[in-house]
Amino acid sequence: MGKQRTYSKYAQEAAVLMGKQIKLGRKQRQWTEKNLSDRAGISRATLQKIENGEMSCAVGLVFEVATLVGVKLFEPDSVQLSKNIEHTRDKIALLPQRIKTRTKAVRDDF
Repeated sequence: MGKQRTYSKYAQEAAVLMGKQIKLGRKQRQWTEKNLSDRAGISRATLQKIENGEMSCAVGLVFEVATLVGVKLFEPDSVQLSKNIEHTRDKIALLPQRIKTRTKAVRDDF
């Protein structure tokens, strides 16, 4: 059996919040679990894991299900999302391509 992954409390709570927002969106649309899971192309069991905030679900699946039920992930529309993606790409381009670890020992014996 593999090693169990541990997550920060913040990350776990964020996953639970996302799951509850997805569940709320599904219920507001009066969709059954089966209906939403069919629309997303996933199993009902996977949808239940997402709605329960389980961390083992692929982020792509969570984002797709959230989009289907109208949960806004980052921005209210795709135009602003695209602008933010481009802005972030520009900022990344200004930073070094690679981050090197320092091999030189620090002399701090004053």
